[in-house]
Amino acid sequence: MTIEQRPYDPASDYTRVSAFLIAHHQAGNRDGNWLEPAWEYMHFHSLLDSASLAKIGVWEEGGAIVAVAHYEWALGEAFFQFHPAYRHLRAEMLDYAEANLTGVSRQDGRPTLCAYVNDNDPDFLALVGARGYAKDPEGTRPLYRFAIPDPFPAIPLADGFRLTSLAEEPDWAKVHRALWRGFDHEGEPPMSDEEMESRRRMFDTPKARRDLKIAVAAPDGEFVAFAGTFYEPAGRFAYVEPVATDPAYRRLGLGRAAVLEGIRRCASLGATVAYVGSDQAFYRAIGFEKVYHSECWVKHLG
Repeated sequence: MTIEQRPYDPASDYTRVSAFLIAHHQAGNRDGNWLEPAWEYMHFHSLLDSASLAKIGVWEEGGAIVAVAHYEWALGEAFFQFHPAYRHLRAEMLDYAEANLTGVSRQDGRPTLCAYVNDNDPDFLALVGARGYAKDPEGTRPLYRFAIPDPFPAIPLADGFRLTSLAEEPDWAKVHRALWRGFDHEGEPPMSDEEMESRRRMFDTPKARRDLKIAVAAPDGEFVAFAGTFYEPAGRFAYVEPVATDPAYRRLGLGRAAVLEGIRRCASLGATVAYVGSDQAFYRAIGFEKVYHSECWVKHLG
């Protein structure tokens, strides 16, 4: 059979790529692909350049997807997902990314591509090096994992605070404020209907569960920490995204409590491991350990 390459069709391919990532996931993320919840989160995030989705490339053989080259939020970045038997497509996929996923450098306006390559893929690292790419240490995307303990230990929480979820309290204004402040935006957030719908869309994705979106409520009822958690039943893992704590309430263990509660709930559903795309000391203190770093290799193409 012949391998064919074609443009991504969001209407029909979103669920097919989702199924592809689930089917080829290997324990410990040995496959090196994106975890499926990251694919879901990307498609419903307000930062996504949805107008360029057709520039994503899909490779098929016999009607089955075998590889995907795509961006996350915008053109200028490239991620590569493989069926384990089709890694020989690396060079062809990099060619495709250079021709279709290139963006514009914020520094000098030149056509630029950041190709993300895992640090445990020596063949791909050799390829980008030979093609004239240079590693940008600031662009590294870590993946860390946490072996979920059984039994799960008690989760300490400061007096006067309580754990809740969007299943119990679906208050999008409180979620919006917690994330706005937690990601260090100044002042109070805009509270338009459009903003509320954007937040709801981020967390009511097709396979999301509101009971896994955990908030910490302060004594006044406001949400002051938040941890989104996804559960992937086929791989029996939790995926943590996003996490934020209001700066006025940091260093109280509230973000940690929200993360652990989300993981605990996933464990009750069958999860044995949790993943997060961060190497912050916050996660390492919980017990997360490195799986790999997805390195940003940059090339100016004009």
